[in-house]
Amino acid sequence: MRSARLTDTLAQHMTHSQMGVLMNNRISRIALLGLTATAALTLSACGGTGGDANGGDAAGGIKTITEGKLTVCSDIPYEPFEMLDEATGDPVGFDIDIARAVADDMGLELVVIDSSFEAITSGLFGTDCDIAASSITINDERKQNVDFSEPYYNDALVLVASKASGIKSLEDAKDKVGVQAATTGAAYAKDKGLNPTEYEDSGQQILALTAGNTAASLGNQSVLKYAIKGNDDFVVVEDIPTDENLGIIVPKGKNAEILAEVNKTIKKLKDSGDLAKLEAKWFEGK
Repeated sequence: MRSARLTDTLAQHMTHSQMGVLMNNRISRIALLGLTATAALTLSACGGTGGDANGGDAAGGIKTITEGKLTVCSDIPYEPFEMLDEATGDPVGFDIDIARAVADDMGLELVVIDSSFEAITSGLFGTDCDIAASSITINDERKQNVDFSEPYYNDALVLVASKASGIKSLEDAKDKVGVQAATTGAAYAKDKGLNPTEYEDSGQQILALTAGNTAASLGNQSVLKYAIKGNDDFVVVEDIPTDENLGIIVPKGKNAEILAEVNKTIKKLKDSGDLAKLEAKWFEGK
């Protein structure tokens, strides 16, 4: 649910810049670590990073890319779904907690790899990861490349803007709005005749807004409302009900057994009330 902000600061061989972003009044500081074109940065969510590069079997005989580990691709940052903890540098967030629950249920260690959203939705992530969890809206176009789990969250879009911009509608934001590339927000902006500036990830999109490089941002309510919460310099211009269901994915036609385990965990989290507790934790700060 993401385009590249301030891409002129990126080295040609990097997919993300290495930066720390300090957001005012509850807009979080986001740490990005650089990735080379040939090697992804692996972030272990719970311990060491050793393992069999040729893959191995999980509990119950399910094959994973690395023995004893469940490797998940995620486009970091996309707060509060996925981000790096400022104190530890570890991946945290709503999606990460769900992925960790899947790994725990499978008896595996969770490892997180920072990947571009385009690589995730195209299915190319499957060379590095068993699954991808990155606030991915379930739609027919993406189903051509990936297989989705059962939905675990419902979202919608929102247009936010700086109060000083005077923007009151989508039309006002036509040439002043930032979006994240390859997201439903980017597609919606273009469908409505806007001329958005696209950023590679939500950290860059939000930074562009707070730095004044864009006057408005269009994207998922869960992310943009979280980003401007408590900051009186920004306002919600318009809520856009799009009824977006999010799912965890595997490459098309692959990892069916792992996807079945994902669905078991999602059902378990829903039935136990733990999913609602995670929503309250990450979206309401409870």
